[in-house]
Amino acid sequence: MPFPSRDGLKITQIDVEDVRFPTSLGGHGSDALLGPEKGVVHLAVAAILNSLWDLWARLENKPLWKLLVDLTPEELVSTIDFRYITDVITKDEAIQLLKDKRAGKEERVKQLLEQGYPAYTTQVGWLGYSDELVKELCNKYLSLGFKHFKVKVGLNLEDDIRRCSAVRKYIGDDKTLMVDANQAWSVGEAIEWMQKLAPLKPMWIEEPTSPDDVLGHAAISQALKPYGIGVATGEMCANRVMFKQFLQSGGMQYCQIDSARIGGVNEILSVYLMAEKLKVKVCPHAGGVGLCEMVQHLQLWDYACVSGSMEERLIEYVDQQHEHFYDPCVVENARYLAPKLPGYSTKMFPETLQKFSYPKGSEWQSMFKEGIFPPPDEAELVNV
Repeated sequence: MPFPSRDGLKITQIDVEDVRFPTSLGGHGSDALLGPEKGVVHLAVAAILNSLWDLWARLENKPLWKLLVDLTPEELVSTIDFRYITDVITKDEAIQLLKDKRAGKEERVKQLLEQGYPAYTTQVGWLGYSDELVKELCNKYLSLGFKHFKVKVGLNLEDDIRRCSAVRKYIGDDKTLMVDANQAWSVGEAIEWMQKLAPLKPMWIEEPTSPDDVLGHAAISQALKPYGIGVATGEMCANRVMFKQFLQSGGMQYCQIDSARIGGVNEILSVYLMAEKLKVKVCPHAGGVGLCEMVQHLQLWDYACVSGSMEERLIEYVDQQHEHFYDPCVVENARYLAPKLPGYSTKMFPETLQKFSYPKGSEWQSMFKEGIFPPPDEAELVNV
């Protein structure tokens, strides 16, 4: 499948060599002073590498998850940068892990195509929702087949108890409740707050404290273990090294990769492999524009080739902003249906780009005129 480039040339082939994690991107020289492998530089690396994987999948005429599934263990592992993580998993160990999981792979792929992958919803639990709206949304998503519901918490304990109690009442004791604090608490506050919410039997507390506090998460995990509450985190994790520490320390029982946060597909693959080695469940963070579309591919690959399990593994689902994509995610009966179109499901409609591209998009121009945002300076306009 030819792919036009800016200079009019056409790319007709791409292979593993083209998408190996380049150790020079954001990790050496003057770039290292900005990180390394974190912050805006690493986000840019992720954008570049994710685009390359999308291109490769399109050229192979496969959805990304199927491209990953079809790679040999050696090919897949060759795309990963193992610097700083060999104390947890080496290249040889990763290759052997993938080889060991080849038994039953085709049956798992068939199951994904026929049944999809389980999802949970965050739609019922946003802060500021009225009691009537919460009840209405719980009933809606129950009718759509959802069994897992997440509620935002962390601003007011009494309000959290009231709102979570309402959701528990509406969904019933046979469904699963999760809560998300979005980094609101200190370590001590997180433990105390969650002990008060424990009677409602939440499956996890997500981002209870600073996303950089590995030992703090470990302390929270240990304190909440007697209550049957796990800790979920990772959506703001900067790189595979921090994930390594969270996984090693027991600071996360549910590993939440973010498809755009760390160094693209390459680095995310290393996190999945470490999580499997250390037996931590991966439940991707989604909800932002395009994240649901992307993470589904990664989790399908995980089931087919890495963990081989869906037990307590879920993909977050937020029912908005999907209308901007050519190949939006499809969730039916609370399960993500396996994408079938080529690529990473990230291609947007031209009208969306015209409206929202910074700074010339019509929506940005309107916000500049209304004073909602300051207009770009000369430096921002370079190469625009």
